[in-house]
Amino acid sequence: MKANIPKGLGGPANMQGMIRQAQKMQEQMTELQSELDSREYEVKAGGGAVTILIDGKKQIKQLTIEPEIVDPDDIETLSDVLCAAVNEAIKKVNETN
Repeated sequence: MKANIPKGLGGPANMQGMIRQAQKMQEQMTELQSELDSREYEVKAGGGAVTILIDGKKQIKQLTIEPEIVDPDDIETLSDVLCAAVNEAIKKVNETN
């Protein structure tokens, strides 16, 4: 039994072309995702007292804390600033990806 393919839609050759195009798009998407994953973002919080370097995979690469924010009698403020910095860094990555 022969398939009845309407004229203008092409046949097997057109299907192969579409498959090749889809494969090319998949390769481009993989390359783009790899590029986004390797990007690094720097985020500051607490008026610059805390700096976070994060990559596109949301892995923290570096955390810098300025000495003036470290107060043994006020750990709560340091904790709040760290949370704000991490959340802002994740938000920045999500907006880009």
